Order: sequence, then C-alpha cells, then structure tokens
Amino acid sequence: MSTFERYLTVWVALCILAGIALGHFLPGVFQAVGAAEIAQVNIPVAVLIWLMIVPMLLRIDFASLAQVGTHWRGIGVTLFINWAVKPFSMALLAWLFIGFLFRPLLPTAQIESYIAGLIILAAAPCTAMVFVWSNLTRGDPLFTLSQVALNDAIMVVAFAPIVGLLLGLSAIVVPWATLIFSVVLYIIVPVLAAQILRGWLLKQGGEAALARLLAILQPLSLVALLATLVLLFGFQGQQIIAQPAIIALLAVPILIQVYFNAGLAYLLNRLMGEKHCVAGPSALIGASNFFELAVAAAIALFGFNSGAALATVVGVLIEVPVMLTVVWIVNRSKDWYERAPVVAPDIRQKGVSR
Repeated sequence: MSTFERYLTVWVALCILAGIALGHFLPGVFQAVGAAEIAQVNIPVAVLIWLMIVPMLLRIDFASLAQVGTHWRGIGVTLFINWAVKPFSMALLAWLFIGFLFRPLLPTAQIESYIAGLIILAAAPCTAMVFVWSNLTRGDPLFTLSQVALNDAIMVVAFAPIVGLLLGLSAIVVPWATLIFSVVLYIIVPVLAAQILRGWLLKQGGEAALARLLAILQPLSLVALLATLVLLFGFQGQQIIAQPAIIALLAVPILIQVYFNAGLAYLLNRLMGEKHCVAGPSALIGASNFFELAVAAAIALFGFNSGAALATVVGVLIEVPVMLTVVWIVNRSKDWYERAPVVAPDIRQKGVSR
C-alpha cells in the first residue's frame, strides 16, 4: 500500500473540510458544475468516476475465471456473503438504525435517501483495494484475482436487480431507467473498455506496458475520487454544518456490517476446511465495498444533494482504517485458525491441486 493509499482517510477528511468551505464561499461554482448535465448525467462527475473505475478494472484478468474451481470452497463462501448476505444485512441494519433508532436525530426528509445510499454501498463488492488487503494478509493471489473477476462478472447482471429489490422493500421509489443506465455507464462500458485496453497493452508491450500505464493512472484514480468528494461535500456542506453528527450516525451500520460479514466469511471458511491464505482475502472481499461505483450510482439515482450520496461517501471515509483492523484480526488469529479441525474432505487427496 502506497503512502497516499495508507492515509486515504486523512485525505478524505481534508476533502470534506475543503468541500464544505468551498461550497459555502463559492456556491455559484458548484451550482454551475451541478447544472452541467446531458440526459440527466453530470458530465464532470462522469469523467471523474471513469477515471476512478477504469484503472481498477484494468487489473482484472477475466481469463482467471477458468481457475475459480481451484479454491471452490472459498469462492462459494465469498459469493454467499457478497450476494446473499451483505446487501440484505445492510438493508436490515439501515432500516434498524437509520429508519428507527436514529430517526429522531436525522433530517426527516433524507431518511429514505440515507437508507438507499447504504443499500447501494453494500450491493457492490470491492474490486481494487481488495488486492491490497489480500497482500497484507499474505492471501493467495490466484484466489483473489479469480474471486474479484467472478464478482465483477456477476455485478454486471446482479447489481441493478438487487438494488432495485432492496430499495423497493425499503419503500423507496426505484428510478429503474436511471438505475439501468447507471449500470451500463458505470459497469458495463468501463468493464468492456478496460478489457479492450488491457488486451491491446498486453499484446503491444506485455505486463510491463500494463504496469507503466497503471503507474500513471492509479494516482489519477485517487485524485479523481478526492475531487468527487470535494464536489459532493460542496453540495452537502450546509446540511453537515447544521447536523455534524450525521456522518457518525451513518457510520454505525457500515461498521457493524463490515465486521459481521468479515467474521462470518472467516468462520465459514474455517468450518469448510479452507486454507488461511484463502480465508483471509475471502473475509476481506466479503466485507469491503466498491465505493467508487456506489458513489456514482447514488449521484446518478438521487443527485449531489441527496442523503444517498452522503451515505456512500461515509463508506469511503472509514474504508481504510476499518479494513486495516480486519487485516490485523485475520493476521493475529492465524494460529487459532490453523488449529481448526478440517470438516470438509481435503481435495488434495483426490488429486486436485489447491
């Protein structure tokens, strides 16, 4: 993890302050940015989000999907957490804390929007930072790559239906046309563009050419994320100044969800007899979110000024410190994990390499 990535929470906090200040002193600039739309898509934000997403997708080799059977138990656990547990557990937590327990402390007009943002945040599994978390836990790189590639492939078809279903269950009107357009604009098109560019680079100059481009694009990706946050908080500033506790309240269900899903994935891998080098990244993939996509979808669906956009940004704010604590727990518990009895049969005895 680079120094810049390690202190991402610090930069996010500074962007929050900068956005609030700029929004207060330069409201006309932010109104002009918000009005720069074509077909209800904000052009400056779309450019920034593409800069965030494409470098991450360039790292994904969909050819690795052929290897998903190598660690089928870990793959199965992670898919179960990512698609059958996490979105639904977040919807429950959002309803419990935001819709019920914290309702008197939050702006009534934004309650449903906050819940929507939390659901959107949980519906997209992490794509890029999980490689960092996996490396910190000495995770199996083949498992991590194949799992992320599989999640990305599933996300193309599952993100919109899951978000639509859970927003509907939460009694939030689903703008289906906008949701589907967001999936096309921020998932399908970037995935295709990244894979075409990746293939061309590998053909022209091999892994070295891809590495050189990523070295250029990765800092731009983080800068684009931070610039998007400045814009978001420029629009959200007045609301946050009026009620600064909003961010802390929104962080509660996110924190509970991260530790719950990470712990459940870790324990299920242990019960399944999977290796620690697979269980670690499985827990981290199960807990983390593709917050760049979440921010993009929330803005597209509900707008800059929405509570949904703010809720997804809180996920960005706490991502690094929270995931580093999960890494610490996974690493410190390795001896305990490896003392676990193997419940599932060891497939190596059947001649299959793990």
